[in-house]
Amino acid sequence: MAASINRVVLVGNLTRDPELRHTPSGTAVCSLRVAVNSRRKDETGQWVDKPNYFSVTVWGNQGENCAQYLAKGRPVAIDGRLDWREWESQDGGKREAVEVVADTVQFLGGRGDGESGAAGYVPAGATAQSSQAEPDFGGAATDDDIPF
Repeated sequence: MAASINRVVLVGNLTRDPELRHTPSGTAVCSLRVAVNSRRKDETGQWVDKPNYFSVTVWGNQGENCAQYLAKGRPVAIDGRLDWREWESQDGGKREAVEVVADTVQFLGGRGDGESGAAGYVPAGATAQSSQAEPDFGGAATDDDIPF
């Protein structure tokens, strides 16, 4: 039997501010809503962006960081898995939902990319190259080194 793979990678923008809550045992749970555009042709043959919306759940300290540092409009990269759940609503109806459970959430851009904050912010523990430093690709290449 072949191995199963359940992996989701999304890069998009938050459509609302994160919502943080805690389980009865005190574990943080953060809910995000992310919009990711798909390009497709409309009836006239013009390329248009069609947004797809995803519900994302982030657990633990990472969820607390998301609630503290993210805001509506901020770009994020999410790596996680799909989770299908079902429950009975208060009116007795059966409800179902598919959501992304995040393993990692990367904050993209600066705080200025959303609706609030200062540009150039990097959360504690995150690694980022200085925008002024030149990347080191193992040596200085010249035009003569390029094979095309």
